[in-house]
Amino acid sequence: MPITRYPDPAIEILDPRFAKMRLGNAAVEQLCTGFRWAEGPVWFGDARCLLFSDIPNNRMMRWDEETGALSVYRRPSNFSNGNTRDRVGRLITCEHGTRRVTRTEYDGHITVLMDQFNDKRLNAPNDVVVKSDGSIWFTDPGYGILMNYEGGKAEFELPCYVYRLDPSTGQATIVADDFQRPNGLCFSPDESLLYIADTGRSTAPNGPPHIRVFDVINTGSQTRLSNGRLFANMSPGSPDGFRCDTEGNLWAASGGGADSDGVFCYAPDGSLIGKIHLPEVCANVCFGGLYKNRLFMTASQSLYAVYVEAVGA
Repeated sequence: MPITRYPDPAIEILDPRFAKMRLGNAAVEQLCTGFRWAEGPVWFGDARCLLFSDIPNNRMMRWDEETGALSVYRRPSNFSNGNTRDRVGRLITCEHGTRRVTRTEYDGHITVLMDQFNDKRLNAPNDVVVKSDGSIWFTDPGYGILMNYEGGKAEFELPCYVYRLDPSTGQATIVADDFQRPNGLCFSPDESLLYIADTGRSTAPNGPPHIRVFDVINTGSQTRLSNGRLFANMSPGSPDGFRCDTEGNLWAASGGGADSDGVFCYAPDGSLIGKIHLPEVCANVCFGGLYKNRLFMTASQSLYAVYVEAVGA
C-alpha cells in the first residue's frame, strides 16, 4: 500500500487564506472505486453514512463511515444524479431516467415532487438544494436525455431552466432561464446568494463553463434571483457540483485535465485560494463526518475524502 507523505502534495495552497484549512497530517483518501460515473454525494449523519449515485450503473450506493463497507442502497435508481436532504431529513433525488425530482419518505416510499412544467416533461433534473424555508431548487440541463448512457435519449420539451419548487403547494417557478446547461448549485451560508454552474460550451451567454452568483431576493411569499454576475471562470477546467463552508468559501468539483481534475476552493470574493488534486475528474462534493469537516468527493470511478479545517454550511 503506497504511503502519502505529509503534508499531502495533492492539497495545493494558492492563497494564505487556504493554508489554515489544510491539515498537515490529513491526506486525500480513496475510499472505494469501481463505478462508472459517481455523482450526487449526500451525508446522513444520523446513520453515519454517505449516499451517492452511480449514474450509468443505474444504482445508488451507500458507504458506511464506521466500517468502510460499501453496499447498494437502491437499484434501479432511475439513473439518479444529484441528491440532498430536506429540512426534516428526507432524501431528495434528481432522476434522469424518469425525468423527475423525488422524495424518499421515512418508510422508504417514494413521492414524486415534480416531473413536468406547464404540461411538458422536465428534461433530466441534475442537481438539487433545499432552502431553509423548505423550497427545493434544482437544475434541469438535460444531460440524461442526450444519450442512452446516463438515462434514455429523448427530445427536449423545455428549455434548460433552474426551478424553485414549493413542495407544500406543488407550485414551481423558473428562477433562471439564461443558462445553456445549468448544473451544480448551492446557497451561501446565510442564503443571501445562490451559486449556479453553467457547463455549456463557448456558446453559453457568458462564455465557456463558469459559475455565476445571484442575489436571493425574498419579497413576501415570493423568492427571486437578481444581479447575476460571473463568480469564477474555471477554464480550462469545468465546474460541476459544489458546496459552501460556514465561512462562505465555495468548494467546487472540477474536471478538465491533470491540473484541473479535483476540487477548486474559492473565497467569497471569487479568488481561487486552493486546490485538491485528484487523478480523476471530480463531479460533486459534500461535507460530512462527525464535525462536518470531512470533504467527500465523487470523482468518475471513485469516492474520495479528505479532512479539512473547514465546516460545511
